[in-house]
Amino acid sequence: MSHRTCWLNGTYVAEEHAHVSIFDRGLLFGDGVYEVAAVFNGRLLDADRHLVRLERSMREIGLPAPYDADALQDMMQRLASENGIREGLVYLQVTRGAAERDFPFPSQVTPTAFAYARPKKLSDDPNAVGIRLHVVPDLRWQRCDIKSTSMLAQVLAKQAARQAGAFEAMMHEDGLVTEGGSSNVWIVRNGTIYTRPTSCDILAGITRDVVLEVARDAGVPVQQRAFTVEQAIAADECFMTSATSFVLPVTQIGDKRVANGVVGPVSMRMRDGYLARAARLTG
Repeated sequence: MSHRTCWLNGTYVAEEHAHVSIFDRGLLFGDGVYEVAAVFNGRLLDADRHLVRLERSMREIGLPAPYDADALQDMMQRLASENGIREGLVYLQVTRGAAERDFPFPSQVTPTAFAYARPKKLSDDPNAVGIRLHVVPDLRWQRCDIKSTSMLAQVLAKQAARQAGAFEAMMHEDGLVTEGGSSNVWIVRNGTIYTRPTSCDILAGITRDVVLEVARDAGVPVQQRAFTVEQAIAADECFMTSATSFVLPVTQIGDKRVANGVVGPVSMRMRDGYLARAARLTG
């Protein structure tokens, strides 16, 4: 049996005792939103930014916030501490709640909220030597800016990547890269970093925002401009970012090596800068 503690609807409980209704709309429809915040040196990293995005996602789907951001941040830190997480993540999800199955919003329902914590290597990630991306078409809906729990397209993309022996999927629409299965994708050409601009086509990654700041502070130019799969393969460097992987260099896309499979200096500069910032904020 698990000795881990989770949080469910305001109560801390052993994970094996945490249950939700089979009529929860998160289960029936994927009618919910979520966030994942990193834990570094035992402290939450950028949880305030994640909770701002969570509030936006809830507003966009007409889901009332069951708790305020300060209470959620305190809860997430307590979960990390009580579970002994030095490096890892805290997952938080809010659904519309349990009601009779009907597509329109129920008139009277209490949202379901839960969270859990898990360890994960972040500062000493073995994938920092370079990862492979597997190219797949982007099959998602038209509101990718909402961090929705309706993620079947991402599940299929990441399963295809796993079956291909790749670390992550790289999704595209008619050859134009959108993002990874659960990450943002970047390229470097002639010393300039390129990232797709935010819109309803991609999720505005919190790690993406931080890397933009890291690049600015390091004096590395950035262009927010879309690029193709072919341009990513031909780039001087490629890397991906996410809250639970930070910055990881990409050395292969499909069966093609990026820059002869060598991790580039800009990618490592962004990773080192991100780690330095994380240590400064949580040390």
